[in-house]
Amino acid sequence: MINETMKIPQATAKRLPLYYRFIQNLHASGKQRVSSAELSEAVKVDSATIRRDFSYFGALGKKGYGYNVNYLLTFFRKTLDQDELTKVALIGVGNLGTAFLNYNFLKNNNTKIACAFDVDPEKMGTLIGDVPILPMDNLEEYLSNENIPVAILTVPAPAAQIITDRLVKANVKGILNFTPARLNVPSSIRVHHIDLAVELQSLVYFLKHYPTEEIEAE
Repeated sequence: MINETMKIPQATAKRLPLYYRFIQNLHASGKQRVSSAELSEAVKVDSATIRRDFSYFGALGKKGYGYNVNYLLTFFRKTLDQDELTKVALIGVGNLGTAFLNYNFLKNNNTKIACAFDVDPEKMGTLIGDVPILPMDNLEEYLSNENIPVAILTVPAPAAQIITDRLVKANVKGILNFTPARLNVPSSIRVHHIDLAVELQSLVYFLKHYPTEEIEAE
């Protein structure tokens, strides 16, 4: 796991899984080394930023040689806890929630949706993508007993804060919020907001008002 005492910038930490995915692909293709320029082209992050990100972890590469793919693979696997499975709960089995259950992060070695919760009696007791759908009444007890630290929130916006308060009581430490609601949580809990409507609106705005060349140069 990333050592918090190293004070890695949050922007850097968010890019590490992106680097790891590309390194996995390189390793699978049999490539032995990679330059920061090649990494830059693949992940669409400028090479100076990549070198700065990597510098927080010491000497990951050599000038004139680049980076050893096997070494990077081992490093990122350890840094991102890829050898330790984190169970995730999904709250709200609507269309988006069902899609997540069927996908279930198949390319991730360290995360898996282990359970889902919904209020629809017809869904309770069924399986979607081998994930059991449980009644919402059992939320706190089940998550606490199973020690599940992360939840994906795909419920209707009016219910988001109410469910979040229950997740706090269940000792959940991280919430991936796919609702437009802005959640109030204790400082000990991390929330990542992903509002698909806002992201789409932002994309359309940039397409209309910024040339592609300018976007790529930023």
